[in-house]
Amino acid sequence: MLGQYLVNGLLIGGLYACLAVGFSLVWGVLNIVNMLHGSMVVLGAYLCLYGVQELGLPLYLVVPVACVLLFLFGYAVQRGLLNRVVMQPILITLTLTFGLDLIVNNLILHVFTATPRSLVTNFGMLDFAGVRIPVARVGGMLVAVVLTLLLYWLLRHSKTGRAIIAVRMDRHAAALMGIRIPHIYALTFGIGALMAGAAGCALALIYPITPMMSGVFLGKAFVICVLGGLGSVPGAILGGIMLGIVEGLGTLTFGQQWATSVGFMMMMAVIVLFPTGLAGKKGYE
Repeated sequence: MLGQYLVNGLLIGGLYACLAVGFSLVWGVLNIVNMLHGSMVVLGAYLCLYGVQELGLPLYLVVPVACVLLFLFGYAVQRGLLNRVVMQPILITLTLTFGLDLIVNNLILHVFTATPRSLVTNFGMLDFAGVRIPVARVGGMLVAVVLTLLLYWLLRHSKTGRAIIAVRMDRHAAALMGIRIPHIYALTFGIGALMAGAAGCALALIYPITPMMSGVFLGKAFVICVLGGLGSVPGAILGGIMLGIVEGLGTLTFGQQWATSVGFMMMMAVIVLFPTGLAGKKGYE
C-alpha cells in the first residue's frame, strides 16, 4: 500500500513540476503573480479533449498544437496588455491577471459547460512488485518531465534563455546590451503559458477536468513555487515531486480530504525555515 502511494506521488509530482515551472518563471522574471495560470492549465486540458474527442485527431498531434496555441495566447496577452502595466506595483498586475482569469474561466465554462470531462484512453496497466501503474499516467509524467528539463536546458544554453536570465537579474543592464525587454517579457509569459498547456494535456489523461479546477491548479503552482524557490526550474521539479509525495502520504495517513491541507502545511514550514525556498537563490539561477 505504501509503495503504491509513493509511486503515485512520484508520478503526479512530475506533472506538478510542469504545472508550476511556468508560473515560477513568470513570477521570477516579470515579478508578476499570474492569477491566470490555473485557467491556462484548464484551457490546455480542454483543447486536448476537444482535439481528440471532437475532431478525432491523434493525441501525439493534439498535444503540440495545444502547446503552441497556449504559447501564442500567452505571448499576445503579455505583449498587448501586461507589458503596458508590468512596471506598475505588483497589485496592478495581480488585479489585471485576476480579471483575465475570470474572463477566460467563464468563456471555458460557457463553451464546455461545468460537466466534468475526461480523456478516455486504453493504454493498459503496468504491474511491478505489486504496484499497479497506469501507462497513461507514466506517459503524461514523462512528457511533463522532458518538457521541464528541456526548458532548463534552453535557459542555460540558448541565446534566448540567457537573455531571459539577464533580464531577470538586471533589466536595465540587459536593455543597454541591446536586449528587447518587451519581447523577452512576452516570450517568458508565452513559455509559461506553453508549460501550463502541456501540464493541462497531461492532467487530462489522469483526471476528469472541469473549469472549476483552475483555482486548484493555481494553488498547487503557488505552493510548489514557494517550496522550490522563485524562478528556479530545479526548484520547481523538487517542489513538484515533494508535493506529490507528501499529498500521497497525507492521503494514506489522514484521508483524501486532507491531502491539500498537508501540502499547504508543508509550504508554511518551508517559508519559516527556508524563506527563499529549498532551491531558491538571490537573482536567477
